[in-house]
Amino acid sequence: MVAGPEVKLRADARRNLGQILAAARTVFAETGPDVPMEEIARRAGVGVGTLYRRFPDREALVRAVARESLSDVAAEARRAVEESSSAWAALVRLLRHSRQLHVLAQLTLLSSRTREMLCDDAEARRSYREVLTTLREIVNAAQREGTLRDDVGAGDIAVVFSLLLKQTPATHTSDLPALERAFGLMLDGLRARTGTPLPGRPITEEDLLAEETRGS
Repeated sequence: MVAGPEVKLRADARRNLGQILAAARTVFAETGPDVPMEEIARRAGVGVGTLYRRFPDREALVRAVARESLSDVAAEARRAVEESSSAWAALVRLLRHSRQLHVLAQLTLLSSRTREMLCDDAEARRSYREVLTTLREIVNAAQREGTLRDDVGAGDIAVVFSLLLKQTPATHTSDLPALERAFGLMLDGLRARTGTPLPGRPITEEDLLAEETRGS
């Protein structure tokens, strides 16, 4: 049976939506959420008018990307726990191999404007809490198995990870040898061993959530 014009239109619309979201995720991971909408349309291979028909403003696009990325990272974190041979391996897998996590760092940790924008989004906050809760569970398990230093919390790891990305040149970060070396240094510093004591107490996921609430 040959598809009619309406079916083809729906298929085209779904393809355009997928291309827009994929392009936005890539650009946000590289440079953050303030990139011109025209650049996102160019990367997606669609017209600016098509982009604005699906997302009338930047906030709508940021919300859509954040929701999708949060949901994907939450699922990826659960898979890391279920499929990894140890809690340390799960932590390394989540931090080193999650492109979506780069997007989240840009949207929720490095950009105060978009972080505030997402504070009143119930769906985004629910997924964000789930990600932080799973990260805390990985951290606790790694500390119990003796592979992660005892004086860090899930919030510490989230902050260090975001700062590492913030200092990375705005390009395809996952392909940079320098970033791989920086990840190696970060992970080595998180390993359980005798080292320089950290000041203060571990930063928890509750601290990050409380900071968001104060900023909203």
